[in-house]
Formats: sequence, structure tokens, C-alpha cells
Amino acid sequence: EVFEGIQKKAQEVYDNANATQEEINAKAAEIGQQIEKDFAGEEVVLIGILRGAVLWMGDIMKNVNLDMVIDFMAVSSYGASTKSSGVVKINKDLDTNISGKNVIIVEDIVDSGTTLNYLKAYLQNHDAKCVKICTLLDKPEGRRVDIDVDYIGFTVDDRFIVGYGLDFDQKYRNLPYITYLEQE
Repeated sequence: EVFEGIQKKAQEVYDNANATQEEINAKAAEIGQQIEKDFAGEEVVLIGILRGAVLWMGDIMKNVNLDMVIDFMAVSSYGASTKSSGVVKINKDLDTNISGKNVIIVEDIVDSGTTLNYLKAYLQNHDAKCVKICTLLDKPEGRRVDIDVDYIGFTVDDRFIVGYGLDFDQKYRNLPYITYLEQE
């Protein structure tokens, strides 16, 4: 009886999912084709922003048939809150020299734009040939700074999103879909 209640609640959350695994896979394939077209015959450096972008980064990697180097950065601006603090801190920097390289930042969500605006300038200062942004989710209503996002998976409302790598205080990252976190 308890298990049936849990199953029912899980199904309700899934029924209200913002994007299913199948929709995410299809969008990754579409974006992968666009990246291949934009950088035909060139190498790209994918930089995943830990931890939220890990699943999306894997999907993008599988769908880009170009020479590729991958690296990761860890930055923080949320902590255990549902709102960005506006302060960007680099917790793990690049291991790869990106001078003269085509760089694509792979992010889970663009909200205020503060973190990505900072990262884009930071990577440009490392003499990247170009810096593009690929995000699973775009939340334009949350913007505090003007930033161009080159590859967008899905546009979402200004609510807190979890699943598919996105978390709230390290929970819900493992959901195989994207949904809104209902706050009591």
C-alpha cells in the first residue's frame, strides 16, 4: 500500500515532467548536428560545468562527430539555496590549454546569466579562438545580465528545476527527466 502511494506520486511527477529522457535525447541529437555544422572539420573543446551538466555533456558528446577534447570546471553560485547568490567562485579550473581553440561551455541551466557571463569572459581571457554556450535549459525570465546562448535545449519558466543533473541541495540529480521542484 505504501509502495503503491510512492509509485502513484512518482507517476504524477513524471506526468508533469518538463522534458522526458526521449525529448532530451532528441534535442541533444539536434544540437550535436548544429555544432558539427558550425565547426565542420575543426576540433572543439567541450567544457562541462560540474556537477549539473554531467548528463547533458555526455549526451552532447555522443552526438558530435568531430575531433574533441573534454574538460570540466566547477563553479559555485547557488549553495543550498534555490536562488543564485550572484557571486561566482571557481572551485576547479581547467586542465586543458584552450589557447586558439574552439570552446563550447556545456551547462545545465542558464538562469541569471551571472555565472556564464563570468565564465565566458574568463575563457576568452585564456585566448580561446571562440567561446560558445550550450545549455540544457534556458530560463530567460531569471536573467540579471545580458548573455547570448548559442545552443539551447529547452526554455523553462522561472521556477526551480530538478532532474537530469540539476539538483536541490545535492538531491534529485538522478531523475531521468526534468521537472519543477514544488516548494511547500
